[in-house]
Amino acid sequence: YHADTFFNDLHKTLKADFIMANPPFNLSNWGQDKLKDDIRWKYGVPPAGNANYAWIQHMIHHLAPNGKIGLVLANGALSTQSSGEGDIRKNIIEADLVEGIVSMPTQLFYSVTIPVTLWFITKGKKQKGKTLFVDARKMGYMVDRKHRDFTDEDIQKLADTFKAFQDGTLEEVKGFCAVADIQAIAAQDYILTPGRYVGIEEQEDDGEPFDEKMKRLTSELSDMFKKSHELENEIREKLGAIGYDI
Repeated sequence: YHADTFFNDLHKTLKADFIMANPPFNLSNWGQDKLKDDIRWKYGVPPAGNANYAWIQHMIHHLAPNGKIGLVLANGALSTQSSGEGDIRKNIIEADLVEGIVSMPTQLFYSVTIPVTLWFITKGKKQKGKTLFVDARKMGYMVDRKHRDFTDEDIQKLADTFKAFQDGTLEEVKGFCAVADIQAIAAQDYILTPGRYVGIEEQEDDGEPFDEKMKRLTSELSDMFKKSHELENEIREKLGAIGYDI
């Protein structure tokens, strides 16, 4: 039945074990003024100008006691503090519902090129009080100039990472995955951007001593500056020759 799920919830008593969704990103004018007292807004009334946290709470409301949600959202939902969204996110985190957040690369969609985030929201988490953060922005391959896809190995790597986290056997990898408790997330103002938690991947030591590397790099930079000044003077001369002094 074709309907607006906010205004006419056709499954008011439904409690789902699994929910998978790709709701419209940053939907404005979704009718918040008519739904301010709705039972679904347990963690706060979503702002009128953005439905992201309305979708999230709509799904949580329909989740069974041990249910799981997997959804795709625009990256802004990870860190927004606008119009009470930060407080809603804080309340959802404090309720220990966020099991995992995965940053995805750009160009995964045919219609938009923006990077997105996978949210995994779970009631009855195996790892209570903890959230898995994964930075997958470097994963995948370009199918053509405009579209990126994941290999089966990429997908399996993400699945294995989640399973290891749930089993309590995950080894954190700098720049890729990390586990944070609610206190650590609170210290980051309840912002869920994975990069804040996974850090920067460790660079392989090339064996060149630091002092020697700095001397080499500063020498190269000096040569670049010299070349830059030469080009600047040449451009000034050529512009001056045609009557445009700088």
